[in-house]
Amino acid sequence: MGKGKSADKGNASQRFMRATGKLRAIFGPANRSSLVHDMTEENRALLVQRERESQQWETVTRPDGSTYVVPRNPDDQSLR
Repeated sequence: MGKGKSADKGNASQRFMRATGKLRAIFGPANRSSLVHDMTEENRALLVQRERESQQWETVTRPDGSTYVVPRNPDDQSLR
């Protein structure tokens, strides 16, 4: 007998996880936690710190289209 609809029960995420079981054995498990949650105070503080760190850099584009990152103010050592 073939597989019935009962074998396909579960949401799309669960069906995907079952279908990719062997790949996960090689590449590791996927995160199954919820993406919908409030930010903690620790995460908010980390986000503010990362935003400040990213503001000290500037992306420069060369004429050939390649880009590189340089400090906005080379004398500023506050976040390094």
